[in-house]
Amino acid sequence: MTASDTRRYDVVIVGGGHNALVAAAYLARAGRRVVVIERSDAVGGAAVSERPWAGVDARLSRYSYLVSLLPQKIIDDLGLRIDLRRRRYSSYTPDPHDPTRGILVDTQDAAATAASFARTLGETGEAERFAAFGERLAPLGRAIFPTMTGPLPTADEVRESVGDDELWTALTERPLGDLLRGSLDSDLARGIALTDGLIGTFASSDDPSLAQNRCFLYHVIGGETGHWDVPVGGMGAVAAELERAALEAGAEIVTGTDVISISPDGDVHTMTDRSEVYHGTLVLSGVGRAVLDDLLTAGGSPASATEAPEGAQVKVNMLLSRLPRLRDSSVTPEAAFSGTFHVNETMTQLDAAYVAASGGLIPEPLPVEIYCHSLTDPSILGDDLRASGAQTLTMFGLQVPHRLIDDTDPVAAGARLLAAAQQSLDSVLAEPLRDCIFRAPDGRLCIEARTTSDLERSLNMVGGDIFHGGLSWPWLAAPATTPAARWGVSTPHSRVLLCGSSAQRGGAVSGIGGQNAAMAALEILEG
Repeated sequence: MTASDTRRYDVVIVGGGHNALVAAAYLARAGRRVVVIERSDAVGGAAVSERPWAGVDARLSRYSYLVSLLPQKIIDDLGLRIDLRRRRYSSYTPDPHDPTRGILVDTQDAAATAASFARTLGETGEAERFAAFGERLAPLGRAIFPTMTGPLPTADEVRESVGDDELWTALTERPLGDLLRGSLDSDLARGIALTDGLIGTFASSDDPSLAQNRCFLYHVIGGETGHWDVPVGGMGAVAAELERAALEAGAEIVTGTDVISISPDGDVHTMTDRSEVYHGTLVLSGVGRAVLDDLLTAGGSPASATEAPEGAQVKVNMLLSRLPRLRDSSVTPEAAFSGTFHVNETMTQLDAAYVAASGGLIPEPLPVEIYCHSLTDPSILGDDLRASGAQTLTMFGLQVPHRLIDDTDPVAAGARLLAAAQQSLDSVLAEPLRDCIFRAPDGRLCIEARTTSDLERSLNMVGGDIFHGGLSWPWLAAPATTPAARWGVSTPHSRVLLCGSSAQRGGAVSGIGGQNAAMAALEILEG
């Protein structure tokens, strides 16, 4: 390969997930020559919509499915035409000991929410404590979320902005379980809150690592409110808008191309039908840190001692001919499934599931949470399906670490997890879920499980970790001196930056990692 054969850019971005597209759009709009290289035939990463069943006109958000952390600033800066809809019902949680009753949290009717707490728990005080807990957490979103698109603040600056030193200490120094036990009395309400700390995170409520605390923080600060919204048109509509913004700004996008190595001096080697080299003044990594380490090692950098990430979830996608009936006759299925439907997720059950999975067992019952995209956004279904009353349903199983997947037979392991998820949901239904599942023209049931093994194989997420590694606090202990460190996107190599979920403020469909990397890159290039 001669120098003339090398394609030269200001920035080469490895991986074409949504964060990479955000970075590309910002950089191209700033007049920089930028290319995105993606191994799949389409960009978007986990933020994609697909039709999983032949002959069925249903576009499901197959991996990522809700949006909360995407800042309005990024939407406005890039001119994105994205419609995010708020769900009226926050959650429904049947009592696992008596599924004929459950807590329905109605964001538009505090009295109805309080009555639901009283009907389920037999007293009114817990509804007041639950509301007070939400109010106490609110300053976290107002103080922290606006900082996510700027240089990292220090911990002292954030603590002062939050204005509640006791809450700060409880959240950043002690396990989340202490805060939940001190704020709520019932196992059921504590479980509703704890789930925000366990999405894709394998931990107990009292885990000393505080991994659950960090996950909890990211969930409650989104959009300054903690509300998680439904993207109209499915998650693929978000990725499509980001791709449009990047291309219209002048970025190049190369798909179907494997990156085989990255050198610390900016050479990105690829292999399709023939080998090619893309040289960047800077390289941005939209792949997980573990994948980046392997690519750098192949490019001549010393091997890293990065700990292998481990995801902890199973996602079940399905299409139903109709919503199933509940054992709780006081709540309609439309209300229960439009928010987040918590099943077998009391705090005790979540911690017991952690213990079981730590011992190599699939939790029984498996904690799952469910929602129905099509109730908020019917556009993901074709006309005939909408007219028939069909609905999508997504189940997300917690406390399912990648270690439970048998590498010798991942398909069988996936089938066991799917069965466990169905059995868990059936425990609170008035009829078997199977009776409601839509059948494709070929007679197959429209249901699939996507395990950590599937994520590793199809999206190159090591260990099926949706966060590309453990989440970090979104602040610094002390002020940083380099652009990459100030923006939370540094690696051991000055010309290689993180731009995906591995960035310090990465995780979820947010675009924050991409925006932060672009800002750091522009500072470096301009300097």
